Amino acid sequence: MNKDICFLGAGSFGTALSIILAEKGKRVILWDRNHDLINSINSTRENKKYVKGVRLPQSIEASFDLKNTVQNCMYIVLAIPSHVIRDMCKNIRYYLRNDQIIISIAKGIEEETGKRLSEVIKEELPENEVVVISGPSHAEEVANKLPTTVVVSSENMDIARNVQDVFMTDKFRVYTNSDIRGIEIGGAVKNIIALAAGISDGIGYGDNTKAALMTRGISEISRIGVKLGGKKETFSGLTGIGDLIVTCTSMHSRNRRAGILIGKGKSAKEAVEEVGMVVEGIKACRAFYKLKNKLNVQMPITDSLYKVLFEKKDAKQVVYELMTRDKKDEN
Repeated sequence: MNKDICFLGAGSFGTALSIILAEKGKRVILWDRNHDLINSINSTRENKKYVKGVRLPQSIEASFDLKNTVQNCMYIVLAIPSHVIRDMCKNIRYYLRNDQIIISIAKGIEEETGKRLSEVIKEELPENEVVVISGPSHAEEVANKLPTTVVVSSENMDIARNVQDVFMTDKFRVYTNSDIRGIEIGGAVKNIIALAAGISDGIGYGDNTKAALMTRGISEISRIGVKLGGKKETFSGLTGIGDLIVTCTSMHSRNRRAGILIGKGKSAKEAVEEVGMVVEGIKACRAFYKLKNKLNVQMPITDSLYKVLFEKKDAKQVVYELMTRDKKDEN
């Protein structure tokens, strides 16, 4: 094979990971359907749209030839939003060999089916091993080589450990965890809580409010995660509390930024347009609203966010309703 690793999607996180792998000596292809973006990356050695100011190593090749990209790599990283994962798997199915490893770095679930992304991938590519990478990892910081820790998981932990070795550097520490269900659910639901935390910031509420949202949010994540087969302790780790903290507090977080705009009075559509990237929390809110009703799981923050996003309720009124629910024990 001519190349080691490819990223399908030249967005922020895929580009950031490609940089650390290239600097580790790996040969990398960044694929994207946007020809202008690919040409710009190859000519300027920079992804000016998503990771400004960071030079890409010469060993990164950008391409819009999907077939050649996939056929020349052992590791296929799906660096695309959750809602296009299934279509991408269908597109690459006939280019793959069974020994190639599929890696998902998206955080979400399939809205129509409520399935985790690794389940979606396995349905479409049943002969290939699937690995998930998740954790508190803003692309801007990864690209600038600030210390970051993530987790890899798979139904086949030998393959997960293989991927751990591929990605591990002195600035990018990779742990393993066999709880793939908990890891994927934590990564998806935290986007809902981050969107709510951003709305709180946009309204002008303080640190007490955000602390309450984050703390009750991790309870909500754990509740639905355990119901879906995850392990409770996973939600106290990097892909639970860790990812929640970074997503709820940082301006790198597109979910928090979108929430701030909504809290200031913009519609969800206007907020997404201003952020300029996919805001997974909006899709996740709708998906988990359906799922928690089906499974009879209490998710009051998700309920409240759903009212703001899809029923056009006033955010302050929804917070009032949250605060005046029937009294209960904390646990």
